[in-house]
This record gives sequence, C-alpha cells and structure tokens, in this order.
Amino acid sequence: MSGLRTTVRSTRKLRKLTVNKEYSTIKMKYYLIVGEASGDLHASRLMRSLKKYDELAEFRFFGGDLMAAEGGTRVKHYKELAYMGFVPVLLHLGTIFSNMKRCKEDIVAWKPDVVILVDYPGFNLNIAKFLKKNTLIPVYYYISPKIWAWKEWRIKSIKRDVSEMFSILPFEVPFYEQKHKYPIHYVGNPTAQEVAEFRAGYQQTYEEFCRENNLDSRKPIIALLAGSRLQEIKDNLPAMIEVAERFEDYQMVLAGAPSIEDEYYDKFLEGTPVRVVKNKTYQLLSHTTAALVTSGTATLETALFNVPQVVCYETPLPKLIRFAFNHVLKVDYICLVNLVANKEVVPEMFADKFTIDGIANELYKIMPGQPARERMLAEYQEVLRELGSKVAPDEAASIMVDLLRKHRAELIRLAKERAEAVAKAAAKAAELARVKAEQEAAIARQKAEEAERVSQQEINEP
Repeated sequence: MSGLRTTVRSTRKLRKLTVNKEYSTIKMKYYLIVGEASGDLHASRLMRSLKKYDELAEFRFFGGDLMAAEGGTRVKHYKELAYMGFVPVLLHLGTIFSNMKRCKEDIVAWKPDVVILVDYPGFNLNIAKFLKKNTLIPVYYYISPKIWAWKEWRIKSIKRDVSEMFSILPFEVPFYEQKHKYPIHYVGNPTAQEVAEFRAGYQQTYEEFCRENNLDSRKPIIALLAGSRLQEIKDNLPAMIEVAERFEDYQMVLAGAPSIEDEYYDKFLEGTPVRVVKNKTYQLLSHTTAALVTSGTATLETALFNVPQVVCYETPLPKLIRFAFNHVLKVDYICLVNLVANKEVVPEMFADKFTIDGIANELYKIMPGQPARERMLAEYQEVLRELGSKVAPDEAASIMVDLLRKHRAELIRLAKERAEAVAKAAAKAAELARVKAEQEAAIARQKAEEAERVSQQEINEP
C-alpha cells in the first residue's frame, strides 16, 4: 500500500499543477463504477449521453457488456465484484478487498477528471472515502443508494465524500435537501423515459404477439414478474402461480429474466399451464390485463404500461418483518409506485400479508369491471406526472459536463493565480537580493575606502 500512497501524493501534486490551456477543448476522462446488471444499463446510457455533451470524453470503468459497447476500457466486469448475502460476502472478503485495492490504484494511476459511482453503496462509498481523503478528484454519485429505506447513517459519509448527487426518484429530493440539508440534482427517471420511448415505437398487435410467443390469443394475460434473482423467484413464483390458476379465463405468462437459466424456471413451472416469454418484459406488459409483481423497478415499469398490479413479496419471519417495517425502517411503503405517489396506489402483499387468499382477493379487485382497477389507473397518471418528463441520462450528463468544465476552469484560474504569485514572489525575492547585494557592495566599498585612508595615514605619519 506504500506504493499506492506515493502515487497518490504524486497525483495530488499533478492535479495542483493544472495546465494553462482552454478547458473546454481538453479531453476529459470519466471513471465509472457499477456493481450489477441494472447499474451497467444505467451507466451505459449515461456514457452515451456524456458523449453528446463532451465529444472528446474518454471512459474507463468497472462495469459490464453494455458499458463496453459504448467504448472506453473495462478494468473488471461487475460479475467479479457482486456478492449478495452475508455468507457469500464473508466467504469472498479477500476478493472484495483485492478488487477495492485494484480500483483505487487504477483510479490514481489514470488520473480521471471525475469518478462516477452508480448505486452499489457498500463498494462505492468506500471508494468515495478514499478519493476524498487522498486526491482532489471529484466524486459524482448517479442513482442514489437507498439510504432513505435503511442505513440512513450513510448520509454522513455521503455529505463528506460525494461532491454531487444525482437522483432518479423525486421523493429523494426532500429526503436529502430538507431532512439532511444536502443539495442534490433530480434528473428525471430513466425507466419512465425508456417505457415512453418503447411505447411510442411498439406496434405489434395482441394476435401477433401471441402467435410469436406460442400463446392463446383468445385468452387475456395475467403477467407474472417474479424478479431477476434466484431467491426472489424461489420465494414468490410458486405463490404467484397458485393465485393466477384461480382465474381460469386468463392465461399465465411469466416474464423470464435474461440472467436466469431456463432450467431454473422449469423446476417451478413443471405441471402448470404457465408459459414463459423471455427478455420481452416490455412487449408482455403492452398486452397484459393484470400483473403479479415482486418489489423493485418492475413495479414502476408495470405502472408506466398502465397495467394494474398486486405486489407480492414473501419474507422469512413475516411477523418480525412486519414489526421491523412498522417500527425500524424509515419508509411507509416497499413499492416504488407507492413511494413516488406517497400513498398506497398498489396493494403490497408482503410479510404477514403474503397469503394465497389475500393476494387472490387483491388481484380480483383490479380485474376489468372492478372499481379498484379504474382508481389504480387514474392514480398511475399522478405517478407519471410526479416523475416528470426529463430524459435522465441526458439531464445528468449535461449537468456533469457543465460542472466539470467549471471545475476545470476554476483549477486553471487557481493555477494561474499560483503561478502569478510564485512569479511575483520570485521577482520580489530577486529585487530584495539585488538591493541586498548592492547594499553589501556599498558597505564593502566603504570599508575598502576606509582601510585605504587608514593605510595612507599610516604611510604619511613620520
């Protein structure tokens, strides 16, 4: 680590000696860090937008395939970083620390103009702390960690170590700015933008969709969105299937996640009429009558497609979880739709409410012809208005580039001031040296003359 510290000190000196050039025409270097697939997606779109506002942008990153497609250099794939759960993290502590060390060394060696962190707080906040302590590199956080739900104490390190926060959820603004007096940038929601763009260009009919995916065009669809993690699917999918089977006039279609192997789904689908449509969630939601959805971004996507939904999320120790939710956690809801609306738009069937009968009852309420369905659809429009129409990656990129150019201009100004101060100090020192030299020469001459007089007097004395 001593070599790293030496390099860090060198980097700090280099950052202080900013070159005297026009800042807007100098290539800027962006270092991005993500830890999972969703981060790879968001970061890749941010990179694309950054190139719109900074044509000379250069990228280096810990990320995935989508980021690699946008250009730059990938140092490590996020799959080498991400470990979920206490035991996996404990078993891979050595690897995690090694990756952190590698990341810090690489940033210091590359000397980027900014480090952009995307969610993934356990790893990223450690990097932010290091950079704040050891370098002058600003840290931008794109997509805030969900500290409003848990680990609110992280606000202390965020305020200390993160230069700028970029949020994609409108309710985070009062959380940061009013509660914690920390200004942030709300840049719009990328999911809202993505859904709007998809809906504007999607023209496939229901019959065409069914024919393409071997579905029954005579039956409407109940979509099952069981998540993209193995544990989520294991916990929620069997109950979702059991509920949907009660609605015999509908066909059940599972939105298959691209990261999940077909064999894993087969364990739960064998002997059921459930069909799988893989990697086509938006297409599926375009033709869905109602949906059972696990908590997460999928709830927001479902709402943006105007599909009534019931959120299903099984937890261990349901009574204990309910107590923790009511008395420990800092939020009133688990569903993004409800969090954005700040009220229960969508029923949340989790912990002790996660029962087959309870979920089935809520699903019945949002079927065609039921009053609750129309209320939910009307409240979806309020959620859409709250999210706004900003194109999140474009808005974030525009702000980032502007801030960085101002930062660089400020560094240049300070460098000029330092150079001028050094020049003035050198000139002053030179003038003082000249005056001192003249004074010393005058004194020497005076002494020589005095010595000459004394010598002459001695010669002239009898």
